[in-house]
Amino acid sequence: MENDFSATRRLILKGAGALTLIGLGIVPLDVTKALAAANDKYPEEAFKQKSDADVIKTLYGKTAEPSEKVKMDAPEIAENGAVVPVSVTTTLADVTSIAFLVSENPNVLIAKYNIPAGTLPSVANRIKMAKTSNVTVLVEAGGKLYSAAKEVKVTVGGCGG
Repeated sequence: MENDFSATRRLILKGAGALTLIGLGIVPLDVTKALAAANDKYPEEAFKQKSDADVIKTLYGKTAEPSEKVKMDAPEIAENGAVVPVSVTTTLADVTSIAFLVSENPNVLIAKYNIPAGTLPSVANRIKMAKTSNVTVLVEAGGKLYSAAKEVKVTVGGCGG
Protein backbone atom coordinates (compact mmCIF):
# COMPACT_ATOMS: atom_id res chain seq x y z
CA MET A 1 0.00 0.00 0.00
CA GLU A 2 2.86 2.37 0.84
CA ASN A 3 4.36 1.91 -2.66
CA ASP A 4 1.07 2.77 -4.39
CA PHE A 5 0.82 6.04 -2.47
CA SER A 6 4.46 6.87 -3.16
CA ALA A 7 4.05 6.32 -6.92
CA THR A 8 0.89 8.45 -7.00
CA ARG A 9 2.57 11.23 -5.04
CA ARG A 10 5.53 11.24 -7.46
CA LEU A 11 3.19 11.44 -10.43
CA ILE A 12 1.30 14.37 -8.90
CA LEU A 13 4.55 16.20 -8.09
CA LYS A 14 5.92 15.64 -11.60
CA GLY A 15 2.70 16.92 -13.14
CA ALA A 16 2.61 19.98 -10.88
CA GLY A 17 6.26 20.71 -11.69
CA ALA A 18 5.66 20.41 -15.43
CA LEU A 19 2.61 22.69 -15.28
CA THR A 20 4.61 25.26 -13.29
CA LEU A 21 7.43 25.25 -15.86
CA ILE A 22 4.96 25.59 -18.74
CA GLY A 23 3.15 28.40 -16.90
CA LEU A 24 6.42 30.27 -16.38
CA GLY A 25 7.27 29.87 -20.06
CA ILE A 26 10.39 27.82 -19.29
CA VAL A 27 9.13 24.76 -21.19
CA PRO A 28 7.40 25.42 -24.52
CA LEU A 29 4.09 23.73 -25.19
CA ASP A 30 5.43 22.34 -28.49
CA VAL A 31 7.44 19.41 -27.13
CA THR A 32 6.47 17.04 -29.96
CA LYS A 33 9.99 17.02 -31.45
CA ALA A 34 11.52 16.06 -28.12
CA LEU A 35 8.93 13.32 -27.63
CA ALA A 36 9.51 12.00 -31.15
CA ALA A 37 13.25 11.81 -30.53
CA ALA A 38 12.64 10.03 -27.23
CA ASN A 39 10.64 7.37 -29.08
CA ASP A 40 13.36 6.51 -31.64
CA LYS A 41 13.91 2.79 -31.90
CA TYR A 42 16.81 1.54 -29.78
CA PRO A 43 19.34 -0.26 -32.05
CA GLU A 44 19.46 -3.36 -29.84
CA GLU A 45 20.91 -5.71 -32.48
CA ALA A 46 23.71 -3.28 -33.34
CA PHE A 47 24.86 -3.16 -29.71
CA LYS A 48 25.17 -6.97 -29.70
CA GLN A 49 27.60 -7.10 -32.63
CA LYS A 50 31.24 -8.07 -32.04
CA SER A 51 33.00 -6.46 -35.06
CA ASP A 52 33.10 -3.04 -36.72
CA ALA A 53 31.84 -4.45 -40.02
CA ASP A 54 28.87 -6.18 -38.37
CA VAL A 55 27.90 -3.01 -36.48
CA ILE A 56 28.07 -0.91 -39.65
CA LYS A 57 26.04 -3.47 -41.60
CA THR A 58 23.40 -3.71 -38.85
CA LEU A 59 23.08 0.05 -38.29
CA TYR A 60 23.42 1.40 -41.81
CA GLY A 61 23.53 -1.44 -44.35
CA LYS A 62 26.31 0.28 -46.32
CA THR A 63 30.06 0.78 -46.12
CA ALA A 64 31.76 3.84 -44.69
CA GLU A 65 34.34 5.88 -46.53
CA PRO A 66 37.05 7.84 -44.69
CA SER A 67 36.56 11.59 -44.91
CA GLU A 68 38.72 14.60 -44.06
CA LYS A 69 35.50 16.45 -43.21
CA VAL A 70 34.99 14.23 -40.14
CA LYS A 71 37.24 15.49 -37.33
CA MET A 72 37.69 13.20 -34.34
CA ASP A 73 39.52 14.35 -31.22
CA ALA A 74 40.82 11.53 -29.00
CA PRO A 75 43.98 11.18 -26.93
CA GLU A 76 46.99 9.23 -28.23
CA ILE A 77 47.37 7.66 -24.79
CA ALA A 78 44.55 7.22 -22.27
CA GLU A 79 45.77 6.90 -18.70
CA ASN A 80 42.40 5.61 -17.56
CA GLY A 81 40.45 3.36 -19.93
CA ALA A 82 37.26 3.96 -17.92
CA VAL A 83 36.92 7.59 -19.07
CA VAL A 84 38.46 8.27 -22.47
CA PRO A 85 37.33 11.64 -23.89
CA VAL A 86 36.34 11.43 -27.56
CA SER A 87 34.61 14.08 -29.64
CA VAL A 88 33.63 14.49 -33.28
CA THR A 89 32.68 17.45 -35.43
CA THR A 90 32.00 17.61 -39.13
CA THR A 91 31.46 20.13 -41.89
CA LEU A 92 29.32 17.68 -43.87
CA ALA A 93 25.78 18.81 -44.70
CA ASP A 94 22.58 16.98 -43.77
CA VAL A 95 24.05 14.90 -40.91
CA THR A 96 21.46 12.44 -39.57
CA SER A 97 23.51 10.32 -37.15
CA ILE A 98 26.87 9.92 -35.41
CA ALA A 99 28.14 6.66 -33.88
CA PHE A 100 31.21 5.68 -31.84
CA LEU A 101 32.86 2.24 -32.19
CA VAL A 102 35.76 0.66 -30.26
CA SER A 103 37.13 -2.40 -32.08
CA GLU A 104 38.55 -4.30 -29.10
CA ASN A 105 35.67 -3.77 -26.67
CA PRO A 106 33.40 -6.74 -25.90
CA ASN A 107 30.57 -4.70 -27.46
CA VAL A 108 31.95 -2.67 -30.35
CA LEU A 109 29.18 -0.06 -30.60
CA ILE A 110 29.61 2.48 -27.80
CA ALA A 111 26.96 5.06 -28.70
CA LYS A 112 24.74 6.19 -31.57
CA TYR A 113 23.24 9.67 -31.73
CA ASN A 114 20.43 10.73 -34.07
CA ILE A 115 21.07 14.31 -35.17
CA PRO A 116 17.89 16.33 -35.87
CA ALA A 117 17.84 18.65 -38.88
CA GLY A 118 19.27 22.07 -38.10
CA THR A 119 21.44 20.77 -35.26
CA LEU A 120 25.19 21.41 -35.11
CA PRO A 121 26.77 18.01 -35.90
CA SER A 122 29.11 17.85 -32.92
CA VAL A 123 29.16 15.20 -30.20
CA ALA A 124 31.49 14.66 -27.24
CA ASN A 125 31.51 11.61 -25.03
CA ARG A 126 33.63 9.84 -22.43
CA ILE A 127 33.89 6.23 -23.47
CA LYS A 128 35.12 3.11 -21.72
CA MET A 129 37.86 1.11 -23.39
CA ALA A 130 38.89 -2.37 -22.30
CA LYS A 131 42.35 -2.11 -23.90
CA THR A 132 44.36 -0.40 -26.64
CA SER A 133 42.15 -0.24 -29.71
CA ASN A 134 41.02 1.67 -32.76
CA VAL A 135 38.26 4.17 -32.09
CA THR A 136 36.06 4.86 -35.10
CA VAL A 137 33.38 7.49 -35.54
CA LEU A 138 30.71 7.11 -38.20
CA VAL A 139 28.82 10.06 -39.61
CA GLU A 140 25.76 9.53 -41.78
CA ALA A 141 25.20 12.56 -43.99
CA GLY A 142 23.28 13.08 -47.20
CA GLY A 143 22.50 9.37 -47.46
CA LYS A 144 26.19 8.38 -47.35
CA LEU A 145 28.34 7.05 -44.52
CA TYR A 146 31.67 8.65 -43.60
CA SER A 147 34.25 7.73 -40.97
CA ALA A 148 37.37 8.75 -39.08
CA ALA A 149 39.53 6.44 -36.96
CA LYS A 150 42.39 6.68 -34.50
CA GLU A 151 44.28 4.21 -32.32
CA VAL A 152 44.08 5.04 -28.62
CA LYS A 153 46.56 3.34 -26.30
CA VAL A 154 45.15 2.45 -22.89
CA THR A 155 47.80 2.35 -20.17
CA VAL A 156 47.88 1.62 -16.48
CA GLY A 157 49.45 4.43 -14.47
CA GLY A 158 50.13 6.57 -17.53
CA CYS A 159 53.08 4.53 -18.81
CA GLY A 160 52.75 4.50 -22.60
CA GLY A 161 54.50 1.63 -24.26
